[in-house]
Amino acid sequence: MSDPLFRGVFPALVTPFRGGEVDEDAFIRLVERQIEGGVHGLVPVGTTGETATLSHDEHRRVVELAVQTAAGRVPVIAGAGSNSTAEAIELVRHAKQIGADAALVVTPYYNRPSQEGLYAHYAAINEAVQLPVLVYNVPARTSVDISDATLARLSVLPNIVGVKDATGDLVRATQQRITCGADWVMLSGDDPTALGYMAHGGHGCISVSANVAPRQVAAFYEAALSGDWEAARNWQDGLLRLHRALFTDASPAPTKYALSRLGLCEETARLPITPASEASRREVDAALAEVGVA
Repeated sequence: MSDPLFRGVFPALVTPFRGGEVDEDAFIRLVERQIEGGVHGLVPVGTTGETATLSHDEHRRVVELAVQTAAGRVPVIAGAGSNSTAEAIELVRHAKQIGADAALVVTPYYNRPSQEGLYAHYAAINEAVQLPVLVYNVPARTSVDISDATLARLSVLPNIVGVKDATGDLVRATQQRITCGADWVMLSGDDPTALGYMAHGGHGCISVSANVAPRQVAAFYEAALSGDWEAARNWQDGLLRLHRALFTDASPAPTKYALSRLGLCEETARLPITPASEASRREVDAALAEVGVA
């Protein structure tokens, strides 16, 4: 694919809270800041958006807010994963109904399905809803790893269009590029290794760090996509401390602390996520200063 629809950086948006409820005004501000910063798309209610602790009504409302606020300026890839295939289909169907451009569907967690079960899960979604779907592979969190062979099988289905790969295994990017074909969209889900992922043929990243530093992260992907690897390395060097700082405590607590430091939202997360530790806060503070967004 010479110019895929889904290319560049897509922030894995946090879901801000105030008084125990979704802070819709803060969410809209965050989306506007991302678009002004030059990101290439948005991902609401992914795992960074604390979808596991959102009610179904809250989940749907956040996707609606993202689509309404983006207003066609950038594509919206709606988080729509579940360890129940029927529930995932309903979330993907809702994403299509309200105008999202695609859905991000994480591999079913806890169930630990076989490769055949994983194929059947995504094949059922493919059959049920006519919307582009990206497979989200994050075995460290789901305890299941969808194989390259299974992804190759899925890549021939019309609505399964690509992958968010958070394995950190860069060789898999080359393997998938070879076996899944030129139209297979490849987005990293791991900020620290994204430079290597792009060099292996990736198209971009669904990024946590972009929540905090959208302009800098977008510049990195613009450089990588244009083949300016020296500039890309320089941007990556400057962002590495932030990439690491945002995972010095359970995500998204450090990211929400960083955004609270910038006056963009409260740092509140929902239990069982607790506020970032003092050690994490110190590292986030240092990273903010280093990146130049403090």
